[in-house]
Amino acid sequence: MDILSLVGIVAAFTAILLGQALEGGHAASLVNLPALLIVGGGTLGAIMLQSPLDTFKRAMSRVVWVLSPPKINPRGAIKKIIHWSNIARREGLLGLEGASNSERDPFAKKGLQLLVDGAEPDAIRAVLEVELAAKEGADLAAAKLFEAAGGYAPTIGILGAVMGLIHVMENLSDPSKLGAGIATAFVATIYGVGLANIVLLPMANKIKAQVEREVQFREMVIEGIIAIAEGENPRAIENKLKGYLQ
Repeated sequence: MDILSLVGIVAAFTAILLGQALEGGHAASLVNLPALLIVGGGTLGAIMLQSPLDTFKRAMSRVVWVLSPPKINPRGAIKKIIHWSNIARREGLLGLEGASNSERDPFAKKGLQLLVDGAEPDAIRAVLEVELAAKEGADLAAAKLFEAAGGYAPTIGILGAVMGLIHVMENLSDPSKLGAGIATAFVATIYGVGLANIVLLPMANKIKAQVEREVQFREMVIEGIIAIAEGENPRAIENKLKGYLQ
């Protein structure tokens, strides 16, 4: 659980509601179903229109990263790589077959299989870097979906405001209907700007940060596997990989 993300979103909404109360307003005045439908539905429709299905599905699956980021343990990975290096020095690269069969990380498992198969270091690097680049690109495209949503939401909020004002103008002769129209107009703008700047854009940046962490971790794994393929000393490998622990 990413406590900072949870505290951040709670703090943001608490500050807004507290400010509203201090100005003499009521939280209930910020609740408007038509405005929510316009902004929420319009933004969702816009990102569905702009995105391929695979990207949209991937983006929805990455929402959990905001509060529950993928577990990455660089120190543990370095220990495993040093262990693999020691096995390779004692038994040769074929001795890593058992480690390959028991490895749970698919990315590291592929690297170990390439080692066992006797692939050249350049070939191993090429295969793993292609896979890394493909995953990074797909995850960044998912993050950019929320970034795009953060751009659409304020504009759709303005659209909701204009629609509310149109409703007001149509009912100038009936004062009882003016309040609802004006409320929708202003609340739709609040929803659009608030959704973009408190939820969507921060989510996009959080997911991008997680992608960067994962890429750096996998780059470290690649360097470790290549070092084993080149027969480097385990201590030298450890010193090299510790440079990623910043």
